[in-house]
Amino acid sequence: MSRGTILITGASSGLGAEMARQFAALGYDLGICARRTERLDELRAEIRAALPDRVVSVKQLDVTDDDAVFTVFDEYAAEFGTVDRVIVNAGLGKGAPLGTGRFDANRQTVLVNFLAALAQSEAAMKLFRAQGRGHLVMISSMSAVRGMPKTLTTYAATKAGVAALAEGLRTEDIAGVDISVIYPGYIRSEMNDRVKHQPKFIVDTDVGVRAMVAAIEKRRTKAYVPAWPWIPLGFALRTLPLPVVRKLI
Repeated sequence: MSRGTILITGASSGLGAEMARQFAALGYDLGICARRTERLDELRAEIRAALPDRVVSVKQLDVTDDDAVFTVFDEYAAEFGTVDRVIVNAGLGKGAPLGTGRFDANRQTVLVNFLAALAQSEAAMKLFRAQGRGHLVMISSMSAVRGMPKTLTTYAATKAGVAALAEGLRTEDIAGVDISVIYPGYIRSEMNDRVKHQPKFIVDTDVGVRAMVAAIEKRRTKAYVPAWPWIPLGFALRTLPLPVVRKLI
C-alpha cells in the first residue's frame, strides 16, 4: 500500500538520492529525475531490491530546460494519476567572488538554483491547482538567511530567492496546498565533497536527510535542519553584525 507519490528533482546523488531512499522506506512511490539517468537507474535498483513493493519511476531531466520541466512533471501526473508532493531539490554549488572574472559560474548557479526552481514551482503548482491539493517543498539553505561572502555570495542569493518564492506562495493560502521551505545546514554531499576544509558542524548525509524528511513529513512551513545547531545559529546569523557572521561561517 502506497502512502502517496513524491517527485524529487536532482535525485541522482547527495541529498536528493538519500531523500528518495528514506521516503521509499516510509512507504511512498517515487518519481525521480535528474540529468544522469544511469545513477537514477542504480538508485531505483537499490530501492526496489530493498523494497519490492515500491514504484520508482525514472526520467531524465535537465531542470534548466523549461519545456522539459513541464513535460516531465505532466508525464509523472499522467503516470501516477496524482502527484502528492514535489521536492524542488536540484541545485548547483558553483560560484566565485563577484568581479573576479567568473561571471559564467555565477550565472550558471542562478540558472540552476533560481530560474530552474521557478520553472519547477510553476509546473508543480499547475498540477496542484488542477488536483486541488499537494505539497510543494523548496530546498533552500542556511546560507539564505544572510548575505554570504566570496564564493557563497551568488549561491546564497539564489537560495534566498527560493525561500522568497515559497513564502510568496504561502501568502496566497491556496486551499489544499501546503508549502514548505527547508534550510539545510552543512550536510555531506557531492556538492561539498571537493571542499578542502570541511565546514563546521557538518553531519553525515543520512543524519542530515533524516532531519529534512522529518520536517517535510510534518509539513513544516519553515525548518532549519538539523535543528541543532542550526536553529540557534540561524538566529545568530540573522541578527549579529556582518563581521561576526563572517567568523561563524
